[in-house]
This record gives sequence, C-alpha cells and structure tokens, in this order.
Amino acid sequence: MSTPSYVHGAANVPLLGETIGANLRRTVERHPELDALVVAAQNFRATYREFWDLTTLLARALLARGIARGDRVGIWAPNRYEWVVAQYATARIGAVLVNVNPAYRAHELEYTLNQSGLRLLLHARRFRAADYAAIVGSVRARCPALTETVVLDDEWNALLEEGTGVDDAAVAAREASLSFDDPINIQYTSGTTGAPKGATLSHHNILNNGYFCGEILRYTEADRVLIPVPFYHCFGMVIGNLACTTHGACIVAPAESFDPAATLAAIEGERCTSIYGVPTMFIAQLNHADFARTDFSSLRTGVMAGSPCPVEVMKQVRERMNVKEITICYGMTETSPVSTQTRVDDPVEKRVGSVGRIHPHVEIKVVDPESGRTVPRGASGELCTRGYVVMLGYWNQPEATAAAIDAARWMHSGDLATMDDEGYLRIVGRIKDMIIRGGENVYPREVEEFLYTHPDIVDAQVIGVPSARYGEEVMAWVKPKAGAALTGEQLRTFCHGAIATYKIPRYWKLVDAFPMTVTGKVQKYRMREIATAELELEGAAGIETA
Repeated sequence: MSTPSYVHGAANVPLLGETIGANLRRTVERHPELDALVVAAQNFRATYREFWDLTTLLARALLARGIARGDRVGIWAPNRYEWVVAQYATARIGAVLVNVNPAYRAHELEYTLNQSGLRLLLHARRFRAADYAAIVGSVRARCPALTETVVLDDEWNALLEEGTGVDDAAVAAREASLSFDDPINIQYTSGTTGAPKGATLSHHNILNNGYFCGEILRYTEADRVLIPVPFYHCFGMVIGNLACTTHGACIVAPAESFDPAATLAAIEGERCTSIYGVPTMFIAQLNHADFARTDFSSLRTGVMAGSPCPVEVMKQVRERMNVKEITICYGMTETSPVSTQTRVDDPVEKRVGSVGRIHPHVEIKVVDPESGRTVPRGASGELCTRGYVVMLGYWNQPEATAAAIDAARWMHSGDLATMDDEGYLRIVGRIKDMIIRGGENVYPREVEEFLYTHPDIVDAQVIGVPSARYGEEVMAWVKPKAGAALTGEQLRTFCHGAIATYKIPRYWKLVDAFPMTVTGKVQKYRMREIATAELELEGAAGIETA
C-alpha cells in the first residue's frame, strides 16, 4: 500500500506558552543594550531597552485613551518605527491590532474600519500619492465605531505624552489579565473575489510561528535581519519582527516600502546577516545598477516567500548574493503564516526546488479536492494544515470560517501540492489557477519555471484566458532583460520540443512590470481581465459551462 501524503512535525522544542509582551520582556532582560530596531528612512535606532520603554509609553497612552482588552486598534502606514512599537504595545495591553493595507483607498478603508469595529486608528499623513488624512476624513462619518484617530507625523509625540498620567502598575495589571489564546491581530486577506476577510490571530499563533521560523534560520542575538517586505503583512510582522524579538536579533527596515537601492545599501551599511523578500524583490536587486557595487559578505541566510519562488532566482540569490542558507517558506495568513520551510542544511536541490518540510508542531496532508481523501505521495492535491498555526477564524464571519476550516480543524489552502517520500512539498498551482485546456490540465508554475531558464527572461507569469474552442488557452506575460529583443515567435520556438505542445502559450505579452499587490504578489486575476479585453475574448469568456 502506498504511503499517504501526511506528515506531523514532531519536535523536542516545546511551544511557547506566553504572551507576546511576556516574551519581549524576557528578551529585553537578556539583551538590553543590543540593537532591536533600525529604520533607515527615519534615521531611527533603538536598543532593546529603549524599544521596551517606547512600547510602555504607548501602552500607557492607549490605556489613558480608554482602550480596553479586545478593543480594535488599527494602523495604516508603511514601514515606520511607530508601526513596530504599535505592534508590541497593543499586544501588551490586549488590544487587537488591525493591519490596514497601505494600498487601500477610501472604499477599502471604510469596509475594514466597519467590518472590524475599529475604535482607534493610527495612520500616516500620506504615503506616495495617497493623502491618508483626507481619505480618513472622507469616510469617518460612515464609521460609527471609529472614535479616535492619530496622525503619526503630527500627533505621535503628544499621544505618548498622554501616557505619563498612567503608571507602570496599570500596564502590568492589564498584562497579567491576558491569555496567550486571546485574539491579538486581524489581517485582511486579499482574495481575488469577494470582500476581504479578517483572519484573526492569537498571541499563541503568531508568537510561536515567528519563534520557530527564527529557530529554523538559526537566529541568535548576533543576527541583523533586513525586512523590506511590509510590516502590515505576516511576512513582515511575524516571520520578520517576531522571529527577531524572540531571539534578540535586530530588525532592519531599509525604506517605507520596497526600494532595491535602499535594500542593497542597508545590506552593506548595517552588515545584515539575513534578508527577506518575495521573488520580485530579489529579481529587482539582482538586476539593479548598484548590485555589482554591493558587499554581500555579511549575509548568511534569509527567506524567500509570498508567491511561488522560481528555481533560477533561488540559485542566483544563493550564488550572487552570498545567501547560502536562504530558505523558502510556505503558508498563508490564516496559518500565522508558515507551515512548511526549507532548512539551511537541506540538500541544494531541495532548498531551491521545494517549499520544504513541515514546521514543528504542525500537521500537513494533501487531499483530493473532490473526495477529501488523502492522496498517495507524489500525487497532486489540495494542501491542508492543522495545529497551533490555524487562525481563530475570520472576524465576525462564521460562515466563511466554516468554509475554510473543516470540522476536524484542517485549514484548506486552495493550493495544489505534491509531497515526496521524504516529506518535502512542492506547490504546483492554485485550484483556481489551474488551466484546463481541452481536457488537459496545465499548471502555470510548471510553464513559468521553464521560461525562467531562457537567458533573456527576467520574470514570467502564466495565466489561462478564455477560448471558445478549448475552454482556456495558455498565455504568458514575459519581462525581458534590459536590452533584450524578444518576440512571441522566438519564445514559442524556444518552447517547442522542450515542453508538451499543449503547455506552450498561444498568447505572449512582453511587459515592463506586472499588476501587483502592495506585498509584491502578482495579481493574476487582473492580468486575466486585461488580457481578455486586449485579445477581445469577451465572447469566449461568456460561454456557459457545466
């Protein structure tokens, strides 16, 4: 009988049974004079003792404002030091931090404020071309729960001053009343359809996930971790901030949002030992004019995650950026986020060609999407996760929660995966992203991986577009290297004889960039919309199917 695609992350290291505040206190006691947080854009630098004192000041101020345990406090800002202070201060008093996407505009902000019942909003005055203050003003009258706002640029210091009237005993009393199973964070998932859903996470969820990510990366107090990914996302605040503070490492934020030049400068200037990013961020650095002038000798490890990681990009990061121990993480916001990760001592082919093995204290299975039965090793199916990582639920959305988490507490990812005999996972596509062309299944990831081997391609994304004849046709959007003169016909010739004919894209689009979310994830649904219009395939798109 074949081995089922199921693994359990048995571990000798126990889960942390404490709140985020209690864990931070222990780190401060061990390493008070070490750097905790460096934010280059604000010229901000704080030791662990200084960072602790700032979180205490903000915790006092929020108590002075009457913030109760369980009240929702939002933050709408790019990567600034105030963001990190708010993350830990709200946790220390049991307020639920609501992460507001910096890319949101009025309609999305209004939805988030009302759906979460947010009481107090900390926000930047503006970010890029968006006037946050004006947007807040335009929706505030329609958000009855929102009673207070604080503009970080103008009112932060005054807010902290309000905390002087509250003593440490009040903060300590609140901390003592908290449980590590309390909800502490709401993150809105950016689904391709329907309104965003607020994944609700506890201290236990995200503290332990950050801790075990750091353990796998072998973090110590000597590490300095470069975090160009957004704090508002799990990648930044959990894999990033919490992995650092659980180990006494330093958080380094190079810019308010991703900037390849600032990221390269911080690698050298701060002597970073670890670097994070989604694949598009690493691609931008590898192709930047400053790359050849950057000293990468301090780098040791890091994380590539957030979207499928091309094998060729992983190889270049290891070889050209000196990140010999880079790992790939896989997960989702609803699982805190990481459930599998490659190890720094895995064989090279596993480190660049898989999303790793199960995390400690987590279960994984791969199931047939139709029957729900666990598939044999090597077979494709939906990846499901169970354990401490699974969210408490979607905020005030019990039906959506029940649709995502089954009766046995398995979180259904919607991702198609295979598990090999050693327990390594590969993501082969999304259930919704799978292209069915004339009855043949085409996994976009497979075609993308092949296109990355072309010497003149920087990045490639494959989608399905409507077809009256086949149901769907394959289309590739390709970003060529600077100076390369590619054509669709050349690329089609490159594919012939190397991959199956039905996998070769019929349509090609050469682009300078892809539609993306603020976290650097490619928006394939938007690409489909654009392609359907440009190729005049609306008629095929409207054909009804069984």
